[in-house]
Amino acid sequence: MSLEFLWYIPNQVQPGHRGDDTVEGHNSLNRLTDLARLTEDHGWGGALLGTGWGRPDTLTVGTALAARTSTFQPLVAIRPGYWHPAHFASAASTLDQLSDGRLLINIVSGQDNLAAYGDSEGDQAQRYARTKEFLQLVRRLWTEEDVTYQGEYFSVTGSTVATRPAVREGRRHPRLYFGGASAAAERVAATDADVQLFWGEPRDGIAERIDRLQGLQSELGRDHAPLEYGLRITTLIRDTTEQAWTDAEAKVEQMARDNNFRDERRFRAVGQQRLLELADRGDVLDDNLYTAPGKYGGGGAGTTWLVGSAEDVAKSLRKYQDLGITHFILSDTPYREEIIRVGNQLLPLLEDQ
Repeated sequence: MSLEFLWYIPNQVQPGHRGDDTVEGHNSLNRLTDLARLTEDHGWGGALLGTGWGRPDTLTVGTALAARTSTFQPLVAIRPGYWHPAHFASAASTLDQLSDGRLLINIVSGQDNLAAYGDSEGDQAQRYARTKEFLQLVRRLWTEEDVTYQGEYFSVTGSTVATRPAVREGRRHPRLYFGGASAAAERVAATDADVQLFWGEPRDGIAERIDRLQGLQSELGRDHAPLEYGLRITTLIRDTTEQAWTDAEAKVEQMARDNNFRDERRFRAVGQQRLLELADRGDVLDDNLYTAPGKYGGGGAGTTWLVGSAEDVAKSLRKYQDLGITHFILSDTPYREEIIRVGNQLLPLLEDQ
């Protein structure tokens, strides 16, 4: 199976995300286009666009970047509840057709400022039950006509999406990525996602989760192609191992001084707690998985970092590949500089052999 390598574009109103360069117009169309075109020029398939209330709308940003690029694939993160499935299916399939099938979708069910856009908070089981309905209905709207669906959370009657997704061999619609480490999330992934995304856990933890997801697919049944697996992680590489660790430790020291990033909603998530607890096992796990950032406010993909030379990090990513990971979403800051560095130094070492 071929490998996929994507970058990350933070899509933030406020500059300086995770230590990024603070530049004028950091989230302007010209700046975002520059980042997207750099991914094309340096070996990346596209980039994940960050989401959350208060950020620019991801589908709008993805549309603008697709129009200004030729191969860039926007991995657009979206939330059920912010979107109604029929509205989303129509908007997304329009972009997918106009971009000749370049759209990728990341479904996010984690907590957000729901009341700000008129959504309501349910418990974890309700959130993921709603996500399951969303995934099922969007797939049907992309692939069927005259769809009637009556669920607990969503319904449509006689619905046909007139603009269809781009279809080619092995692809009926945009690929659906999904995260979440709770039992409820894993059951949704096993039956209804295309790619389960993991954050940067040690290999034994990811192997355990893949094994469990494989079992859930057999237990629950699955109507789609087998679930694939992806890794979203920070990769700090330098010309030498020693320089990489010097820079990584300096970054963490600065984080300790600042310690100004903490979103309590995110830190209650099961997957985030798994990452934060890794620091109790040691500052460095496996060969070069650095857990110390999590002690000082690192969240999400910033909680653990793969650190070293390009050869060191490539070796570690190959070990994740051996577990079954075929999709990689990497990043480091400053984003523009690291698109080039990581693309030029790391990606050639990871090309399919």
